[in-house]
Amino acid sequence: MGWINVAAAATFEILWVIGLKHASAGWEWAGTLVAIVLSFLFLIRAGEYLPVGTSYVAFVGIGTIGTTVLDMIFFGQPFQWSKMAFIIMLIAGISGLHMASGRPRANEGGEQQ
Repeated sequence: MGWINVAAAATFEILWVIGLKHASAGWEWAGTLVAIVLSFLFLIRAGEYLPVGTSYVAFVGIGTIGTTVLDMIFFGQPFQWSKMAFIIMLIAGISGLHMASGRPRANEGGEQQ
């Protein structure tokens, strides 16, 4: 459930970042504000299931990847191999955090022995 909340938070982050850049009408600004609120609500929910640091790093990383890719696809930013290399590194880091935040080991989890 935690990673679903991180994905939702990052999706809304991408929307509000794009909204900040491209909003001009009142309804576009309203949509941007709704996306900001939903983004942080989902991030707060993710923190209930995952370590806060892991949630935040994944949130920012996924948002950065999505914003960069959508800028290239829809808004005319030039494709650069160096950007792709750094995106791949971000994906590797987020995947590593996902694997590392799995179930606690037998001697972890808050129970005293």
